[in-house]
Amino acid sequence: MRVTDATAVFEDSRRFLLNLAYRILGSRSDAEDAVQETFLKWRESDSVTLDNPRAWLTTLCTRHCIDQLRLGHRARVDYVGTWLPEPIHSETTESPEMMLELSSSLSTAFLLLLERLTPRERAAYLLHDIFDLDYPDVARAIGVQEAACRKLVSRARISLAEGKVRHQPPAERQEQLLEAFHAAIASGATAGLTALLSEEVELSADGGGKVPTLGHILRGKAEVLAFIVDSLRGYWSDYRWLPAELNGGHGVILAHGDQAAASVTFAYDDEGRASNIYIVRNPEKLAGLTLPN
Repeated sequence: MRVTDATAVFEDSRRFLLNLAYRILGSRSDAEDAVQETFLKWRESDSVTLDNPRAWLTTLCTRHCIDQLRLGHRARVDYVGTWLPEPIHSETTESPEMMLELSSSLSTAFLLLLERLTPRERAAYLLHDIFDLDYPDVARAIGVQEAACRKLVSRARISLAEGKVRHQPPAERQEQLLEAFHAAIASGATAGLTALLSEEVELSADGGGKVPTLGHILRGKAEVLAFIVDSLRGYWSDYRWLPAELNGGHGVILAHGDQAAASVTFAYDDEGRASNIYIVRNPEKLAGLTLPN
């Protein structure tokens, strides 16, 4: 296989590999590094002898991500403040059915839930239940026997079922929440937002120790509303409010000049009320966001 042909084959799989790596790692920048490492190994391989290039690439990328998760465990433990996944723009090129499934697996809440799984459980679950690979293919990708692979997926399902965070309300409901949140920030009016928050709503903020932000999670409607009106309203008064499709749902980017200063995404309960508000302020995690026009 010529170099140009090998590159074309890899490019056909690049988006799939990036989608997979991001869900395993929870970081766009780390996912891009994993895909680049996969590409370099691909160029060094004897690709002409491969019967199934996509399977080979999936295996290499998956195992690299598993290794990175294991190596990054200490960094997560030592992280300053609340750790949240790196926000990313949602893709809109898939079919509506595929977008619904992939969007729910992109949500901040779901990515946080994946953190309770072991690296192999996480990879096996994503490959089988989200990307629809057969058990034999998943087993080869993560380097275990098929029976062990089935156990990994089963344990992951049981663990994830306890979270119940994959409910995604209609777009109109998400827009309603964004508008009410904006009104509270802009004017201090909270009547609309109050009705759209669950009583047990939680607000988490990730500054990574690099910018001032909350050092703990706020819990309960009264505490969250007070923080939004008494603190965020002042902090964000000079920021531009830019609605954006983030992590599979409607979110917002707060911009200062030509830089993203914060991103906000949400999780919802079964009644379509916001159960979680996620704010990312860590500038390293915001670097990959493009400001909407």
